[in-house]
Amino acid sequence: MKPKYQIIFDDIRSKILSGEYTVFEKIPTEYALQKKYNVSRHTVRKAILDLSNAGYLRSEKGSGTYVINDYQTKNAKRSNKTIGIITTYISDYIFPSIIRGIEGKLKKSNYSLLLASTNNDVNQEKKALEMMLSYGVDGLIIEPTKSNLFNPNIAYYLSFQEQGIPFIMINAYYEELDVPFLCLDDVQSSYLATKKLISNGHQHIGLISKKDDLQGKFRMKGYIKALSEAKLPFQPELVFSYDTESKSNLYHDLQAFLAKKKELLSAIVCYNDEVGFIVVNVCKQLGISIPDDLSIIGQDNSYMAQNSSVKLTTLTHPQEQMGRDAADWIIKKLQGNPNVKHEYYYQPKLIEGETIKDLTGEQDN
Repeated sequence: MKPKYQIIFDDIRSKILSGEYTVFEKIPTEYALQKKYNVSRHTVRKAILDLSNAGYLRSEKGSGTYVINDYQTKNAKRSNKTIGIITTYISDYIFPSIIRGIEGKLKKSNYSLLLASTNNDVNQEKKALEMMLSYGVDGLIIEPTKSNLFNPNIAYYLSFQEQGIPFIMINAYYEELDVPFLCLDDVQSSYLATKKLISNGHQHIGLISKKDDLQGKFRMKGYIKALSEAKLPFQPELVFSYDTESKSNLYHDLQAFLAKKKELLSAIVCYNDEVGFIVVNVCKQLGISIPDDLSIIGQDNSYMAQNSSVKLTTLTHPQEQMGRDAADWIIKKLQGNPNVKHEYYYQPKLIEGETIKDLTGEQDN
């Protein structure tokens, strides 16, 4: 458990970094802080002293304690600029390729890199944002956390904007904020995936979707759009949704779902390649042949799709290009270039594999 003074330190520091306490604003008195945190005067003074030594506060005798930004001044003396990168994950799925693209571009331009991950958890996102603000990064590249849900850390992003620190979001964005972003056209990706199955004669098409990320929302939209154009009914019972917390049980949950629905399904659009290969393994366990009994299509053209013995049909994702473009955007913004795009959608392309069965010949017969 943290010492009481550290809890007070962290809380006041969070309020400063998020903008709740602004520069030159007077913080509550020692007596008020004692009451608020239910601690001794000594504990409050220890926290204030540490915050003052770290450059967040300045005490004036007979007047009170005020917020300052000496922590930013200290960091501004660095010889080279530092760009912060916050992603949901670092070593999983497509994220190493994205980070590789960012890192390669930044190093060529002599920028340092400060990396953090959130594990798609808003509390860890808060810590990462506080670290970036405290360090005094010159720019920030962020992959949003649980982007389809309300984000409690909006104040930190507004603090970056107020301080004139440029940032860009990748893969998704927070709809509450008007911010620059680079994204795959997720609606189009899932639309093309569903349309491919429909063109191969499939009419009973399921969807596996992630509900707490914006990509999942948009990929469901593309799926529904393709069904609607083909005048096929949307069948909610053929849609399986999961979120970050339930992902650890995804194999067993999909096993139950497919065992129950296998007679109703001829094909499934998977949220991404990672989910696609979980479906492959579940089908092996259940004795469902791919593609003879069930056709599947992934999305993102991850290293899994590229290197697996099962050649998964999938859709492209820019990965390294997105990373390079995000780094290039930050560099141009710091150089004062006004002609940088505010938002950009990459267009996906289908990559043929071996996991879709063509039913058109059977229908002709």
